[in-house]
Amino acid sequence: MGKVVLYGSVSVDGFIADENDMPGPLFDWLTSGDVPLDGSGVLQVSQTSYDYIRPYWDQIGATIAGRHVFDITDGWDGEPPAGVDHVIVVTHRPPPGGWGAKAPFHFVDGIEAAVAAAQELAGDRIVEVAAGDVGGQALAAGLVDEVRMDVAPVVFGSGKRYFGSLDAQHLLEDPDVVIQGSRVLHLLYRVHR
Repeated sequence: MGKVVLYGSVSVDGFIADENDMPGPLFDWLTSGDVPLDGSGVLQVSQTSYDYIRPYWDQIGATIAGRHVFDITDGWDGEPPAGVDHVIVVTHRPPPGGWGAKAPFHFVDGIEAAVAAAQELAGDRIVEVAAGDVGGQALAAGLVDEVRMDVAPVVFGSGKRYFGSLDAQHLLEDPDVVIQGSRVLHLLYRVHR
């Protein structure tokens, strides 16, 4: 099985969005460079960020996100973000009416079931867990191997927390990666076992 990685862009004070689910300048780094990150023509990062992010994205076999993220992105119009093969949506509700059964989205109840389904679909590739409540649940359940953060130079003061409502201490190893890009600091921590 591949690694399970908790990932997201985050403010210096630990938020992934404001109270209204708006990321503000958290993703400015994705358009602040001159190297295309994907085929969209929209994402342009520094060479340093490209060299770090592109190989990571290429290793992702499945992404786990919560129903709230799925709903506010309108299910990414049925196309998984960043070219990911499968998206596992953690939810207690059924898929939305009219949702295409052929889209590579899987709706499961609970974080343990989500990680198990994602690992089966991803095989030896990375399972990415979106930061926020679902990411915090995965960390609390002991299911996360690494924490990756793209730290943007902004302070929100309040909003949606990177680790959701996690209320217990979890140790991480010293950072394995510390890379400065344009408008971002890329960090990678292994979870202390």
